[in-house]
Amino acid sequence: MFNKNLKLIIAGLIIAYAVYQFIEGNIGNGIFLILLSLIFIFLYFRNEIILLAFLRMRKQDLTGTKNWLDKIKNPEAALTVKQQGYYNYLHGIIFSQTNLTQAEKYFKKALKLGLTMDYDVAMAKLSLAGISMQKRRKREATTLLNEAKKLDKNNMLTDQIKMMQQQMKKI
Repeated sequence: MFNKNLKLIIAGLIIAYAVYQFIEGNIGNGIFLILLSLIFIFLYFRNEIILLAFLRMRKQDLTGTKNWLDKIKNPEAALTVKQQGYYNYLHGIIFSQTNLTQAEKYFKKALKLGLTMDYDVAMAKLSLAGISMQKRRKREATTLLNEAKKLDKNNMLTDQIKMMQQQMKKI
């Protein structure tokens, strides 16, 4: 895994060498090098370790997801701000199975750093609402649940929201 700034430097050097190849008349080499530099530019915006962690998460393999996330030693240096949000989001999902206080910390940090997709923000707020409900903070859970409902535009979380509202009545 490369540092985020190192990826841009490598892409810049490859593009500079591609321009040199164009000047020399090696058009094929130049085109290939431009395409190669696009890989590094793509990996700047989408971190490879986080992509692999999401693939593990799709398979419901939380230990595999944690193993991939543990490979990122210094998230502030290696990831952009949005990637740090998803890094904390994945940690929040992992810790929501075992340690609710730790999960709450990670979800709040993920929301503060920002998540790209509205569905992910809604899921984080729904998880925070569940944690707040378990800690008997009904007012906070209600506001988070309402925010999650507003963000769920595709109605993918309606069943979970309704179930949580039913449980909220018991508190």
